[in-house]
Amino acid sequence: MNLVHNLGVVKSPEVVNIHQAKTHLSRLLVRVGRGEEIIIAKAGKPVARLAPVRDKPKRRVPGTAKGKIWMAPDFDAPLPDEIIDEFYK
Repeated sequence: MNLVHNLGVVKSPEVVNIHQAKTHLSRLLVRVGRGEEIIIAKAGKPVARLAPVRDKPKRRVPGTAKGKIWMAPDFDAPLPDEIIDEFYK
């Protein structure tokens, strides 16, 4: 099954059984190194995923959006009853 994602085609991970994974581990790791994901199944049920290691995201620095965000002074004020009632219909 192919899914369209960000104008690219994303393939579903290939599923291999444990015997195939043991026999062809080196080949599977080459594919994973290229960005593919491989699912390892036992008796047809997925039990593990071989996936590429992703770089850690950059550490967030608090305060970088200071002065860029505006929040109404009453943003946390209670909602009017007519709006609350809409949640319970």
